[in-house]
Amino acid sequence: MQIQLNGSSYEVASNIKLDRLIEQIKPPSQRYAIEINAELVPRSLYAEYQLQPNDQIEIVQAIGGG
Repeated sequence: MQIQLNGSSYEVASNIKLDRLIEQIKPPSQRYAIEINAELVPRSLYAEYQLQPNDQIEIVQAIGGG
């Protein structure tokens, strides 16, 4: 199935959950946040969140500062 990942089309299995997608793409840092269809998804829900066709997923790296 097709999803949009950071603005680009991305092909994934039809029954994939968010935690598996994260394993596949291997973000460069542990400090990131994920929005799906403009809603923030808590890390505690990654294993339960079933992706749907055409989901708009944005993975953004958290940057600390002070």
